Amino acid sequence: MSAVVSVDLLTLAPVLAPAAGAVAVLVADAAVPRLRRTHLVLALVALALGAAGTIGGLGAAAGDVRRTLCLPGHPDVCLYTAGPAASALQLAALLGAVVTVLLAWPGERDAPRGRTAVTVSLVLAATTGATAVAAARDLGSWLVALELATLPTIGLVALRGVRAAISGAVALLTTSLVSFAMLALAAACWYTATASPLLAPDAALAANADPARRAVLVLAVVLFVAGIGFKLSLVPFHAWTPEAYDGGSLPVTAFLAGASKVAALAALLVVVRAITPLGAPVLTAVAVVAALSMTLGNVMALRQDTVLRLLAWSTVSQAGWVVLPLATVSAGAVEASTAYLLAYVVATLTVFAVVAAVAQLRGMSAARTLTAYRGMLRDRPGLAVALGLGLLSLAGLPPGVLGLVAKVVALRPVVAGQLWLLALVAAANAVLGVAVYLRWLRVLFERPEGADVPTARRAHPAVLLAVGLGALALVVTSAAPQLLLHLVGG
Repeated sequence: MSAVVSVDLLTLAPVLAPAAGAVAVLVADAAVPRLRRTHLVLALVALALGAAGTIGGLGAAAGDVRRTLCLPGHPDVCLYTAGPAASALQLAALLGAVVTVLLAWPGERDAPRGRTAVTVSLVLAATTGATAVAAARDLGSWLVALELATLPTIGLVALRGVRAAISGAVALLTTSLVSFAMLALAAACWYTATASPLLAPDAALAANADPARRAVLVLAVVLFVAGIGFKLSLVPFHAWTPEAYDGGSLPVTAFLAGASKVAALAALLVVVRAITPLGAPVLTAVAVVAALSMTLGNVMALRQDTVLRLLAWSTVSQAGWVVLPLATVSAGAVEASTAYLLAYVVATLTVFAVVAAVAQLRGMSAARTLTAYRGMLRDRPGLAVALGLGLLSLAGLPPGVLGLVAKVVALRPVVAGQLWLLALVAAANAVLGVAVYLRWLRVLFERPEGADVPTARRAHPAVLLAVGLGALALVVTSAAPQLLLHLVGG
């Protein structure tokens, strides 16, 4: 008897395309190592094919999912299940990787021989894990996919070679090892409690009915949240984030802020779907880490004078907003969390693209400081508008309507669940977050000093393309935010 009923390659395209792309890049490098641009083109083609594979699942009805790798005799029990939210997360991971490749394009021209192939293949491998974990429904595939999304990023951070990069990579490696230990223990507890390798609500409900197994199940849930919390940069599991952001190259940092966060949330959503029927008590840990992350992230971001560390603490704060709806048992919590993450990814990657452009115009050292952006609205109005729109979207202020709608969508399940204390904490942090981003936005209007006058150089076309795509996405989704909600099935 066959191990599976059928294998639908089209359904698996979001996973198979970047995986095949990684192999193709390594083969091309072995055959023709001098054609570095070919590696980048192969990566973009693979990511585009993967993105095309998600179209069938986008905007589908809540119960309309794409399945494959189903068990023999049980066609409804499948190891790969992609609904609208999972497809949207897969698309976000793939497009985040596209932006990463575009931002890496200029720097790879002067990189040592073989560096381009290694960088591109690691990005594609991590993207493969991110797309796979979103649709994984068994413990084995879920764990392997999540680690595949994580481990290549350690190498990407270390590739820069400087002392800060090594420090950031070590911090990320240590965190990843602790996280994996927690997740492996969580998987063992889940299997002990449910006697099932599937992350399914039925298994959780059966274990919850037995008092002896309920305690083990609750322990599994807490360990799942803690293990994923490391990867999502949730407090108190966030310490690696500023080090890794500050140490890695700019494209790698953008990948950490975008595709890696998509993978972490996708992994968490698989667990949340399985435990939601158990009720609110098991989700208390999510409420606590959401409140702590929003608050500490905003407070620390207000104290930063360097751009990358400000964005690192911004990620911590935004991670709290991402998991905020998951503290409830609302039917729309998963869609709300997914929608907020998509809004965050679009806005953050746009900001990173502008920072990359400024790094080319004024140097990386200058681009790391807020003063490098003084007077940008007058000197580089296009970049300034894109940056301003990204910051306003993160703050949730018009004309960044996308961010405002995302915050309302994230708060709606909390208010509906009558979690008033959590809602008050979120509202207070919404105000505090405005101060974080307006602090950077204000610099754009200030008069530049003599040392801050930009050079006559132009940014690389690939970087400008990334800026343009991000700004266009923000404009379209701010003008019609229902498009984003439709993608996730909301």
